[in-house]
Amino acid sequence: MQSILHKVIGPKEVHPEKLDGYIAIVTGGALGIGFEVSRALAETPDAQIEWKECDLGSLAQVQSVFSALASSLGRLDFLVLSAGINTNQYGLDADGIDRHFGVNFLGHFYVCNLLWPLIRKTSKMPDTPAPRVVFEASEMHRMAPNNVHFASLQEINDPDFGPTHLYARTKLAMIIFAKFGLVGKVVKKNEDNIVAVSVNTAMQQQWKDAYPGITGKLLSWTMLAGGRDVEQGSYSALWALTAPEIEEKSMNGWYFSDPGTPGKESSLTSDPALGTALWELSERLIKEKLGDEALVD
Repeated sequence: MQSILHKVIGPKEVHPEKLDGYIAIVTGGALGIGFEVSRALAETPDAQIEWKECDLGSLAQVQSVFSALASSLGRLDFLVLSAGINTNQYGLDADGIDRHFGVNFLGHFYVCNLLWPLIRKTSKMPDTPAPRVVFEASEMHRMAPNNVHFASLQEINDPDFGPTHLYARTKLAMIIFAKFGLVGKVVKKNEDNIVAVSVNTAMQQQWKDAYPGITGKLLSWTMLAGGRDVEQGSYSALWALTAPEIEEKSMNGWYFSDPGTPGKESSLTSDPALGTALWELSERLIKEKLGDEALVD
């Protein structure tokens, strides 16, 4: 039982040091794993912390909040994409998109797009380590159905998808976007000094909402007893933000199941065509909702 035996089993503890002067944005930083990541990064008593309200299931809110951040900040060293809906019932977000896909992935795709010029600006500053973008994915991505193509909104808004498949599909999307999208299409093409990776977290809550009745209660009890607590869940992201071996060993774009442990790739996470389809669908959906000028080049 990892949560109960926190100090005995589970991932090695990670406590970042010497982060004075760094600026980080953590989505979902108000609670859960996002809060633990934020708490660990704000290591000094005089750390400045600001909270911004934003519904990642509303592309208009994402545009407003993160465009303002991109304009107001002088640099951005760390971007942790942690906000999300765990396994839960199907529903639509403010844009009429499956809420799991909208909050967990599409909103974060747009966050990356809006903040990328600032991240690239930071990467070119003298004596500055490579800025890092970390997606909070999950081993649950292996539960994504094999018929995922990321071809259309109709496919995304399939009410026949069960709670586990809805969640798993979004975590798959995070992994292939970091690998084939940010690193494959942007970082390598432009020779940017930027790191983008995905890491495993531990899904524990919302089982009772996803599966009403005794099944949900049993799943919740099992995950809370045997899964990782939120502090343990933060270690992979904290490691990915600061570990020098990612660059030393050319691990940019990789998925890590634990701190320093590369995750085994599934067939879907190894498909570059799926990465291209996801990128194109994401751009198309944002333009349909906000107009052709919504995306930053």
